Amino acid sequence: MNLNASLSAPPRRTRRIVLLGLAVLGIASALFVVRGPLMMSAPRCMAGRWHGCFDTFNGVVLMTLVALPLAVLVAWALARRRRAAGVPSAWRTSLAEVGMVHGTVPFLWLTMMPGALPGIAPARVSLVPLRDLVTMGPLGIVGNLLVFASLGFFAPMRFAALASVPRILAFGAGCSVLVETAQYVLRLDRVSSVDDVLVNAAGAVLAALASRRWWRTTADAPSDRPHPAPAPTG
Repeated sequence: MNLNASLSAPPRRTRRIVLLGLAVLGIASALFVVRGPLMMSAPRCMAGRWHGCFDTFNGVVLMTLVALPLAVLVAWALARRRRAAGVPSAWRTSLAEVGMVHGTVPFLWLTMMPGALPGIAPARVSLVPLRDLVTMGPLGIVGNLLVFASLGFFAPMRFAALASVPRILAFGAGCSVLVETAQYVLRLDRVSSVDDVLVNAAGAVLAALASRRWWRTTADAPSDRPHPAPAPTG
């Protein structure tokens, strides 16, 4: 038994190293691709200027990357506190909470950015399904799929009540309806489309399926309360 365990340990360690290397390579490649646009907005963001930083796609992406180390630090602090309190799966719970916030807020910010004539252009609504998919284009479809992807990926890991595909679909659709309604009410010169709701909800479901192996069930739902130690017998 010990021999089999020792033989299986190196392949697992090697697989983790390979996955970590691929993740680092992917992040480095993504940063290399977007380095030009991000550096264009870096001076304005460093100067604390709202215009040109927080109201542009490049500026929001840059600030999201800058805040990534802080998000990791917050997840580490939460996990350490939970482990000290005896909470099971402290790391998974903490990463899920931070991931939901850090991965969703930037996309919501981009979605709520006003168009060219906010408050002047009439509010526009498109209720015909699949009509706007052609005008979205590949980039627009991918962007809409990512709006609630982090929420769909991490929410079932944190909340047992959301650990099912229909519930994540309903949750993603409900959040998207709220966003589209806010765009219409605030007159942001953006189209409130039913296709946005469909694609956003589909993105949440696809991300949830990717994290299905880590979902929480009702039986082992996370709790921030420490488990009492068993009483001694005998």
